[in-house]
Order: sequence, then C-alpha cells, then structure tokens
Amino acid sequence: MSHLMNTYARLPVTFSHGEGCRVTDVNGKTYLDALSGIAVNTLGHNHPALVRSITEQAARLLHVSNLYGIREQEQLADRLCALSGMSEVFLCNSGCEANEAAIKLARFYGHQQGVDSPAIIVMEKAFHGRTLATLSATGNRKAQAGFEPLVSGFVRVPYNDLDAIRAVAEHNHNVVAVMLEMVQGEGGINIASVEFQRGLRQLCDEKGWLLICDEVQCGMARTGTWFGCQPADVLPDVMTLAKGLGAGVPIGACLTAGKAAGLFGPGNHGSTFGGNPLACTAALTTLATIERDGLMACADALGAAIRADLQASLADVSGVVDIRGQGLMIGIELDRPCGELVTRALAAGLLINVTADKVVRLLPALVMSDAEAKELVERLSALVRAFLTA
Repeated sequence: MSHLMNTYARLPVTFSHGEGCRVTDVNGKTYLDALSGIAVNTLGHNHPALVRSITEQAARLLHVSNLYGIREQEQLADRLCALSGMSEVFLCNSGCEANEAAIKLARFYGHQQGVDSPAIIVMEKAFHGRTLATLSATGNRKAQAGFEPLVSGFVRVPYNDLDAIRAVAEHNHNVVAVMLEMVQGEGGINIASVEFQRGLRQLCDEKGWLLICDEVQCGMARTGTWFGCQPADVLPDVMTLAKGLGAGVPIGACLTAGKAAGLFGPGNHGSTFGGNPLACTAALTTLATIERDGLMACADALGAAIRADLQASLADVSGVVDIRGQGLMIGIELDRPCGELVTRALAAGLLINVTADKVVRLLPALVMSDAEAKELVERLSALVRAFLTA
C-alpha cells in the first residue's frame, strides 16, 4: 500500500523514460504524449539542450537563497521583460504561487489607493490554483467544496462578458483589479475574444484597476505567440507564468508593468526556493530553444492543422459540439461527459485529458512533428467516433 496521500485519481501506469513526444512505461509500452505534463513539457521529454544545461548548472550551483544576487535570475527577468514588454519579475516555484503574488499585489495596490477592502473581479470557469486564495479566485465549485470559508474579496462574472464587468463597476467601488486567463485551460479551452480583451484593457484604464493576466497555461508560446494576451495587443499590469516556463523544472513568475510596477519592496513578498539557479537555467534554455528552433510558429501552424484535421475527420459524427483552440491548446467538446476517453486512450497508447466534464483537452509539446500530429488525429478520432457511436 502506498504512503502517498490520496490527492489524485492516478491512472494505472508508471513511466520510466521519454523521448520527444513519446513516453515509455515500466513494462516497455510506448505512448504518444498529447498532454505534455499538462502543458509543462514545452520541449518534450529528454531534450538534449535542456538536459545539458541543467546538468551543467547542477554541477555549479543549485541554491543560494534570495538573500544574495543570482545571475541567472537577473538574466531570466531581463529576457522575460524583453519578450513581454513588462517591467519587473518576481520568481517563485509554481503557477498558484505566481497567482498568489498577483492577488497580494492587487490588494496592496488597493490599500495604497485608499480602498480598505479591495475586491478582484474573476471569471466563471476560471482556474487559478489550489492554495486558499487562488482556489477562492477559481470558478469551480467542485474544487472549492469542503474548504470553506473561502477567502473573500472576489466578485465573479461570466467569461467574455464586458457588460457584466461594467455592471459590477457601477455598484462595487471596492474593485481594484480584474483577473483572467486569456485562454481558459481547465475551464474547457475557452478563448477570450480580441474585442473583450481590448475593451477590458480600456475599462481597467478608465477605472484605475489592474489587469491581471493568468498566463500559467496559455503562456510560453503555446498559443502561437509568447503570451496569450499578445494577439489582441494587450499589455496587462500583472502577468503570471509557470508550467511551460521551465519545460519540466518547477518555476513560476509574476511580472508587473504600469501601475503595478514598483509596488512591492523588501519584506512585502518572498520565496525561499523561488528563482534558484537551476530553475532559472532551465527557463533560459527553454526560451532560447523556442526562439532558436522556431517553436512558436510551429505551435501556431501545427495547432491549426490538428484542429482542421480533427474537424474533417469528425465532421459526420453526431455528438461533437465544437473543436476549438489557439495554437497547441485544443479542445474537443462533446455533448456528454467523456472522462472514460482518458482510459480508452491510455489503452490505445495515447495520453490525453478531459476537463470541464465534456472537453477532450490536448496540450502537445511544441516539438511535436507533423507525422506525430497526424497520428494523434487518427488515433483520437477513432476513439471519439467509437465512444459517440457505441
């Protein structure tokens, strides 16, 4: 009997090694990985550049703490700001930590504006993490149940609905920020329209609110641009990153610009492990490899090809509600709960995920080849067809 706390309904498989978009279990069976550790393994498995860089860094220095200067941390902050247009970076270890920093920052900003009980507008179907504050910001009652009392100070509105946010502004004068994912991952691959994003940026400017973009899942070139807010040409005040940033090595980041820049000073926030040399080296290597190998453009083109091929393959199948996505964030919405597709896919040598009960979620590594994409579509289409026609 395992002594692990039972916090995951784990699938009956254990992997021993991987290469690119393939992983092999302890019994020698190989699988096509279309989930990449839930958008974490940006460069797939066993990428030579990443393996080499973290091996070399491990031989030099793993950790010294933020009581001292860390060269790799400064280099990473410079690179992230150059890519995003943001001004400052706080480095941590995960997406929920990055979002916690963003929430604290918004409250700190509110108090500086004379608001005693700062409120943050958040979205239905959002997912921001499982710490108590990020869970409270999350729009999933199933995940929240049993952990009440939740953290107060969040006002929830429908996603992609600017009028609903304007309505909140009319009667709630404690609002100091709006927090959202430009592409909702856990919520079912829902995409904020360009009009909504730009309107929201304008409204935040008018009201003096912070615009917080949670890019934990949709950032790091996954959607075909470095960050999910860039297609709308929107610069947030706060941006959070994690998952794909370290391509498998845990690291998170909270970036600030505009009204949010310069707010935190010594003692306002911190992290013992955040931004250690190993994690920053992994992130720097990930960024350099994406750029060198043109993986951002690949994500855009390959994602479009996968969606088009899925639409063609499943066009005549009743029960397919929608096939949507941006870059290599792809969702196939069915008209019924389809969680069992995960185990069916596993048996067929394919790693996928189902979220929001009815959406098959695909998050392949950015290094997936055209041939592997075709194989993914072929295998998955057969599984979906068999499931819906049974």
